[in-house]
Amino acid sequence: RKQAPAWNAVTRAFAGNEKVAFGDVNLSEDQIRGNHEPGSGGWPTIRYFNSDTGIEGASYEKKSDKAMCDELGEEEMMTAYVEEAGNTSLCDVVDGSGCDEREMGYIVKMKAKTEADWRAQMERIAKMEGGSMKSELKQWMMKRKKILKQLVAAGGASPGSDEM
Repeated sequence: RKQAPAWNAVTRAFAGNEKVAFGDVNLSEDQIRGNHEPGSGGWPTIRYFNSDTGIEGASYEKKSDKAMCDELGEEEMMTAYVEEAGNTSLCDVVDGSGCDEREMGYIVKMKAKTEADWRAQMERIAKMEGGSMKSELKQWMMKRKKILKQLVAAGGASPGSDEM
């Protein structure tokens, strides 16, 4: 219940994103079989499913020392979770929609560089991914990675331009 406002906001925000779909199961009405273990680790049980996890899915891994319901009750944390689990982003480098000020600054900075520079940054981030860091830094690192992937895929099209 604590995370319902964030959940509702994030489902609306990602409504047009083809990489993400949301589901809600009331376990008192619908039983789940398999290795899902609903309720293990407390309630709510948050799982995500993607091509990497297959039908068994994977459990949410907390990013802070807060209770899960408090952590995911924050819209920013819920958004980061959906972006991470769905390997997607609300920030679109082509038209700038969904990007915050910091992301837009990074996009502008990276657009001035070459694709080789983008790839070098992606390699640098990949080396950092396994390291220990604060949650905020990890979130920013993942946002940069998604921006760089989009730049490479879009060939560097700038927000507001006709380039693709």
